[in-house]
Amino acid sequence: MAINERLLHFIWQFQYFNKSRLSTIAGEEVTISFPGNYNTNQGPDFSNAKIRIGKTTWAGAVELHLKTSDWRKHKHKDDNNYNNVMLHVVWEHDKEEANIPVLELKGRVSKILLQRYEEMMNAQSFIPCEKSISTVRIITWKSWKDRLVAERLIRKSALAESFLKETNYHWEETFWWLLARNFGITVNAEAFETIARSIPVNFLAKNKNQVHQLEALLLGQSGLLKAAFVEDYPKMLQKEYGFLKQKYNLKPVNILVHFLRMRPGNFPTVRLAQLAMLVHHSAHLFSKIKEAESVKDVRTWFDVTANDYWHYHYRFDEESAFKKKKLGSAMIDNIIINTICPVLFAYGAYHNEQRYKDKALLWLEQTAAEANNITNGFQLLTIENKTSFDSQALIELKNEYCNKKRCLECSVGNVLLKADSRS
Repeated sequence: MAINERLLHFIWQFQYFNKSRLSTIAGEEVTISFPGNYNTNQGPDFSNAKIRIGKTTWAGAVELHLKTSDWRKHKHKDDNNYNNVMLHVVWEHDKEEANIPVLELKGRVSKILLQRYEEMMNAQSFIPCEKSISTVRIITWKSWKDRLVAERLIRKSALAESFLKETNYHWEETFWWLLARNFGITVNAEAFETIARSIPVNFLAKNKNQVHQLEALLLGQSGLLKAAFVEDYPKMLQKEYGFLKQKYNLKPVNILVHFLRMRPGNFPTVRLAQLAMLVHHSAHLFSKIKEAESVKDVRTWFDVTANDYWHYHYRFDEESAFKKKKLGSAMIDNIIINTICPVLFAYGAYHNEQRYKDKALLWLEQTAAEANNITNGFQLLTIENKTSFDSQALIELKNEYCNKKRCLECSVGNVLLKADSRS
């Protein structure tokens, strides 16, 4: 099989150095007591390594290449950063290099390890290691899930950080944009974000006591109040919007909202009406959230129902059977997972306050697990998915590691490959 540099690093760190007597260099026995610390900066791959060649113990840097000739190819010969290299570790020793001891790994590595790695790279299954993943111990999963969730929150926080720059670090405005985007779910996320951007939070604050005015603002800016209506309620909203549009000099957004391929409960009319009711009941929402003692308080604030007209409607002028349009626990969980926790985490990172980051992680642990193709796939492999902390970790693992075949950077993949190297 073809060896790459990432696999070579794995072999050096986790397999080869564990053998007390590795090989010989120029007829002298070589023993590695410490492979060194991986270096992400310019210079040799590993620093502070310790080896013994014959009777002499050396401490210094180690450089890894696929071939010995790569030393000159990468121009290390004239680079002072590589003056302290005491050992050149290669897969294939294809050319003599003066003054630097060379250790060739080819032919000295477990064939089972190489075979398993090749199987992982060529796997067409749900995940590369699905045949053996159930053997990984709980303690490995615990620490790895902690890191996966942190990585996911950092990536999700990036969107909040980009919005913050646009709002001059106005957290309430940023949260409003992200919250509206979440209400739009996948299909209307961009449209709802654009609507939120067109209505500053101070405009909402001035009209928060009148839910009809809030609905008029949101539905009007979305372009959903343009029709010639029959019923009185949309006619009233039309009139309110005409007044507010002129008062605040609003410009309707030029983006379509979609009704196709979604359940009626997710129609943009219903979601915007629920969003209006949430604003109606909550002032300075993000400030309340970041100081909340419990995620239960957040659920209470988001437990809103669109006003009476929507009990009998999903769209204007189309009467339907009675059903209160509550936001629903599944949607509240979605907002906690995808908006509240990432923004809390971003706030803690920006202000260097760990308590907000810890709160975000705790609230994920206190929120129900997500059920989707990814989490269902892992559950079929007996991997635990009890809370949204678990499901977020599994989604991150699947999308960022398994799909990209980053097995050597994955704690689970490392454990399985180490077991193969020992065998």
